[in-house]
Amino acid sequence: MANGTTHDLVIRGATLVDGTGAAACVADVAVDGGTIVDVRRRGAAGLPGVARIEPSAAPRDEGPAGRGRREIDAQGLLLTPGFVDIHTHYDGQATWDAQLAPSSVHGVTTALFGNCGVGFAPLRSADIDLLINIMEGVEDIPGSVLAEGIPFGWESFPEYMDALDALPHAIDIGAQVPHAALRCYVMGERGGDHAERPSVAECDTMGRLLEEALRAGALGLSTSRTVKHRARDGRPTPSLSADESELGALARAMRRAGRGVLEVNSDFGEGDFEVLAAVAREAGRPLSLLLIQVDRAPALWRETLDAIHAARARGLSVNGQVGARAIGVLLGFEATLNPFATHPSWRSALAPLPHAERVARLRADAALRERLVAEGPTDAKGRWVAAMLERAFEMGAVPDYEPGPEASIAARARAEGRRVQALALDALLADDGRGLLLHPFENYTHGDFEVVRTMLEDDATVMGVGDGGAHVGTICDGSGPTFLLTHWARDRRRGARIPIERLVRKQTLDSALAYGLADRGAVRPGLRADLNLIDLAGLTLHRPRIEHDLPAGGRRFLQSASGYRHTFVAGVETLRDDRPTGATPGRLVRGTAS
Repeated sequence: MANGTTHDLVIRGATLVDGTGAAACVADVAVDGGTIVDVRRRGAAGLPGVARIEPSAAPRDEGPAGRGRREIDAQGLLLTPGFVDIHTHYDGQATWDAQLAPSSVHGVTTALFGNCGVGFAPLRSADIDLLINIMEGVEDIPGSVLAEGIPFGWESFPEYMDALDALPHAIDIGAQVPHAALRCYVMGERGGDHAERPSVAECDTMGRLLEEALRAGALGLSTSRTVKHRARDGRPTPSLSADESELGALARAMRRAGRGVLEVNSDFGEGDFEVLAAVAREAGRPLSLLLIQVDRAPALWRETLDAIHAARARGLSVNGQVGARAIGVLLGFEATLNPFATHPSWRSALAPLPHAERVARLRADAALRERLVAEGPTDAKGRWVAAMLERAFEMGAVPDYEPGPEASIAARARAEGRRVQALALDALLADDGRGLLLHPFENYTHGDFEVVRTMLEDDATVMGVGDGGAHVGTICDGSGPTFLLTHWARDRRRGARIPIERLVRKQTLDSALAYGLADRGAVRPGLRADLNLIDLAGLTLHRPRIEHDLPAGGRRFLQSASGYRHTFVAGVETLRDDRPTGATPGRLVRGTAS
């Protein structure tokens, strides 16, 4: 920053964690025209109470700073690159919502969707209901919301991208080609049945359409090979058992295009990793796999990660997408999963009432509460939800996502000599009936985050699995970037923390480079001015809440944070003191050949 130079924006005295993994330092940063033009390091930074990398020497760049048309005194604030979230499901939401919450309020400046093989392009109008059926079942987004909210006006994937590009967004977005939509476009209703096999001609057509989409800027191809993914009508995901001829045609299309990532959600049954690795080798493209610990096979994640390392040693570009915490479903009176919803007294006396009246009735009628507790669920789903109470935890105003077993509702009830259902009812009645219980069902087999820590610290993993925009009534993990900083760098008590420099790199440069986005992810001259200024000491993640703000009056969980002082996308401020500014500098990111 030469003396006398005037910049669009100068940030002074920030504690810089620049996304490269380098030790934190105090720095000034200048921005012109949406690009970082200079970074002036002033010396070592103090980050009390935060795990960090100690610098080998204090960096210092000599020379005076220029002026800024806007200047921010950032002393005491953490400066990071904007966060890059490569695993969201905003395929529909991006067509009606400029803000793309919750991601945009958690420092995310780039979000990629089209994951897990589901989405809405390419599209024939006759298949709209089929694709909505698949998305509703797999990602828990109500079909009425999708049907009313999405202005279906495209057919090809390039047309879908053009439609996205024409809409305003607060953050950058990128799209992948979903295997289910591709299959259904080519095969019609048959494409929704994983047991159906496409003809050679149909495989060739899928390949041609995929190549067309990649050349137009799609960032990859996503597919699903997990039995967990089912359409609303119960059918398994269309790509579950796609065979070598189908996958081979898609691989050859990726090789011809010379671009794109193959993203996969798999159960990793016997031989499945080898099949996927072979497809990636034939495609000559990177492979990105969701990596999660599941209770039924608690060591499978380790076997898969070892296989990833072995494949990398043989020259395959492959990574595992990991989460920042356990994946857990939320139980509540307004949530999709309510542990009392199938009790006879709930159905007869409470279900017909608006939420406020329901809560008032419960508080006023002790006999009704006693009947609810004494009754049991009346169907299989109700019994399934009720069983979750054995490992469910009450969420405070500031949630504890790594509670010990003694904090569970069941353990507390036994200690107090009460029924589990009675304590659960009390917890859900808190905060005007907006109390929540968290049931962690993945990444928490042993009751702590040691497995998650191992995943996070591994060089072969990148951040993923946040699912922003999906599971709107059951899961709210789009807040993962905030949780990385608050829990892993600052607050963890039940095990080791992780240096903040490594965490930030994981959510910025590593995520960006995983999809070939070399123009972002670090605070370096010449890169996009996607930036966060954060009050790290005061950064707080709040309890999720239900909002009825989706199309067709649909409800969803949102989770807010306090402590984001400023977020910039291409140098334009999109968030100030945790509130959106209304600016929409975001654009569609298109992939290029590499």
